Amino acid sequence: MIQPLDIPEVKLITPKKIGDDRGFFSETFNQASLVESGVDLNFVQDNHSYSAAKGVLRGLHYQAPPFAQDKLVRCTKGRIYDVAVDIRKGSPTFGQYVGAELSEENWTQILVPKGFAHGFITLEDGCEVQYKVTNYYSKECDRNIAWNDPDIAIEWPIDPELITLSDKDTNAPLLSKVDLVFTYESEHASGGAGQ
Repeated sequence: MIQPLDIPEVKLITPKKIGDDRGFFSETFNQASLVESGVDLNFVQDNHSYSAAKGVLRGLHYQAPPFAQDKLVRCTKGRIYDVAVDIRKGSPTFGQYVGAELSEENWTQILVPKGFAHGFITLEDGCEVQYKVTNYYSKECDRNIAWNDPDIAIEWPIDPELITLSDKDTNAPLLSKVDLVFTYESEHASGGAGQ
């Protein structure tokens, strides 16, 4: 099942999960099914992160062109709150975010298209997050935005005093201070992810 969120370019995907007393089986990614639903993307790399403690926040991250990435994110152990922030110049939802809880229990995934910054926070100890991307990692194109930017005003479901950040994320700039490298018109015209 594919469901658009309040910013419709960001989608929540729930793969079928078949279980019995032995365990379960799930087809977590099927290119043909996504294409049938209007999401025609070519994923080239899989990433896997582990966060030892509750309150680890990773984000808000994105890659600038020519290494911009669409992401298909899922939590395979534990629970996270995952967000996507619209950073497309000229977008009617610029600077707004959508969020969803992803967990091993609810088995949902979130599709974060190019033109959005992405981040998540762990809601319990020992979380594993796996995600597919449509472009390779580029250190030169790696960018981030402050997780606590007051203009975005993300309501993270963890007390800020209990949040753990990397040095990179601690020192991230505000959205108003970054060079806007995505535009709504060009993303919209190109079809983007599921548009």
